[in-house]
Amino acid sequence: MVQKSLSAAGVLAAVAAVAAATLSACGADHSGSISNGMEQSWSAAWSAAMQRPSAGFGPNWSEEGFSGQTIRQVVRVTNGGGNARIRLSNRFGASPLEVTGATIALAANGAATRPDSLRPLTFDSSEHVVIPAGAEVASDAAELRVAPLESVTVTLYFAGTTGPATFHSQAWTDTYRSAGDHVTDTGATAFGEHTKSWYYLTDVEVSDGPVRRDTVVALGDSITDGFASTAGANRRYTDALADRLALAGKQRAVLNEGIGGNLVVNDSAWYGDRAAARFERDALDKPGVRSVIILEGVNDIGFSETDQPTYKPSADVSADQVIAGYRALIKNAHERGIKVVGATMLPFGDSDHYSTRSAAKRHAINDWIRNSGAFDGVTDFATAIADSVDTEKIAPIYDSGDHLHPNDAGYHAMAAAVDIDRL
Repeated sequence: MVQKSLSAAGVLAAVAAVAAATLSACGADHSGSISNGMEQSWSAAWSAAMQRPSAGFGPNWSEEGFSGQTIRQVVRVTNGGGNARIRLSNRFGASPLEVTGATIALAANGAATRPDSLRPLTFDSSEHVVIPAGAEVASDAAELRVAPLESVTVTLYFAGTTGPATFHSQAWTDTYRSAGDHVTDTGATAFGEHTKSWYYLTDVEVSDGPVRRDTVVALGDSITDGFASTAGANRRYTDALADRLALAGKQRAVLNEGIGGNLVVNDSAWYGDRAAARFERDALDKPGVRSVIILEGVNDIGFSETDQPTYKPSADVSADQVIAGYRALIKNAHERGIKVVGATMLPFGDSDHYSTRSAAKRHAINDWIRNSGAFDGVTDFATAIADSVDTEKIAPIYDSGDHLHPNDAGYHAMAAAVDIDRL
């Protein structure tokens, strides 16, 4: 039986009942900064892994960048607080990035914001900031009460020309664009264009006191990223996991650090730095991180079976190479005192990743994940969504149609398979 996804209103109501207790939970880690002359301790609320500008998986604005334009981005936070700030990344920019103005607000419908919630964002007390190529910057604190599982908008204005933009290709929600300066515009009318990518925005953080040491990071590829989930509906497995934790009275930040096409062993211009190369910045360095769920490897063993033009040459990566990559990630996390949960690779029979060779590799890797004892915990996603008749395939009720990625129900089933007491 497929469980229905929880409504946003129902989840928010449940969270409200436990918010006072959960917002007071804290650890010794501080990630402090001076913001508006006041010491702040920041907790993670939302995050996205940054990528090089590329054509990506669909139309986007990363290669052309922005000039005399405003972009408005909508993100759903999984943690709350009374102050908020953002982090902007120019990691893959070829030149300094000048942000002329920025605001944050609680989201309304589409590109609209709640007018009473609009707050200007400053950077070292200035309305604009220049971010060097390869760098990132945090804004000052904005006094804005944000509830867990609430959506916020971040609006950025670029008076000059940015050049190609550091971005996250598959947001699975709309980002809006308008000509001119609409950074303080609370309505949606001016924002007539949209794509499903995020630009420059890599983190939203909140503060109400000492940082909480309970952040969960999900590191992975397009399955973690939420490929084929309903756009704009927050139906990724990480969204369902955040909902589940909140209803269980264990509300905490759940950060999605998936990148479509990402690999364990090799870097890719389209699909991001390999897992080991991005592990620290995209997982271990997040405020208050306690555990990381790793679901990677299907592209390492699957791309060699496809005619995928965006990843050539497609090397024949062995199961042992993927396992060695896992071991390196586990070692790195354990050196930081962070737990690692290994997630089994989903079945992909009938997909373009499938062959008898890639299937044998998947079984070898999954057997190691389940039985090696190398991980602090195991989440058996493969068993959770496999077809009961042919376990090489995703069950039809969970299949998005490409036989590789789950649908909304499949992502919900994945979240249900996580042992939340081990996070």
